[in-house]
Amino acid sequence: MLTVEALVLQQDDFRLAADWSVGAGERVALIGPSGAGKSTLLMALAGFIAPAQGRVLWQGDDLAAVAPGQRPMTILFQDQNLFPHLTLAQNLGLGLSPRLRLTPVQVAQIDTALARVGLGGMGARKPGQLSGGQQGRAALARALLRARPVLLLDEPFAALGPALKAEMLDLLDEVATETGATVLMVTHDPSDAKRFAGKTVLVADGVAQPPVLTAALFASPPQALIDYLGQ
Repeated sequence: MLTVEALVLQQDDFRLAADWSVGAGERVALIGPSGAGKSTLLMALAGFIAPAQGRVLWQGDDLAAVAPGQRPMTILFQDQNLFPHLTLAQNLGLGLSPRLRLTPVQVAQIDTALARVGLGGMGARKPGQLSGGQQGRAALARALLRARPVLLLDEPFAALGPALKAEMLDLLDEVATETGATVLMVTHDPSDAKRFAGKTVLVADGVAQPPVLTAALFASPPQALIDYLGQ
């Protein structure tokens, strides 16, 4: 279980509070106005931002002293975190060995992960030789390879068209199922939340509200969500 316990994130005039838990294997969307703190919350969970108050817990253990790279999490950003000067296989290999000293078993694991997401035989290509959809697949292959119990996504498919984005959300669902990962995904698109996430966190007015059933939230939206959606 992932828990944000009386968490407060604060910087200058910005303040965000959260106090809730997400169960293992759950898929949760984070939605709300730009600047409300959705990405900031993910960064705090991943260990890149220290909370002003409260704690981030995984399975009851406080992660305050755990460095970002050692936390039980993989985080994907919109740019997919791919290094342009490295091949696709090398980008994935960084998740297994920071110095890219890969064993034959690890090389085989990379090939298997690439094949799983439809990129078999493309390990020698660099990110600039891939389409946006292929870069998204590569990022999911890395998540599959790392198999961390929590997967954080900050609008990783926002630049894709509707059909391709839907395809990537379905692939994300498959990867999360295979790894058993708890998934928190930032999105500005209600259709993303409805397609992928069983629960949704509304981030608005300085609070990341506890997760609620996605269908129920959109069926009877609170005023903050109505204002955001422009309904």
